[in-house]
Amino acid sequence: MTAATLTSKGQLTLPKEVRQALGVGPGDRVDFVRMEDGNFAVMPATKSVKSLKGIIPKPKKPVTLEDMDRAIVRGAKGE
Repeated sequence: MTAATLTSKGQLTLPKEVRQALGVGPGDRVDFVRMEDGNFAVMPATKSVKSLKGIIPKPKKPVTLEDMDRAIVRGAKGE
């Protein structure tokens, strides 16, 4: 397992192995994405949005546009 140490300024140096696997280098940005289980995934922010495919599981049943519209209305009402 690869590890890094947090400095007193809250900074991390990503180990070379991790940088290579993510395809990032100096000046690139990374995002920390909170997963459903509470853990975080480190994602290169310089990659295509397509690289996020599969990060959120598919719903157990298909969601219709009408379902989405109703959820938006409920959210706007604070329900």
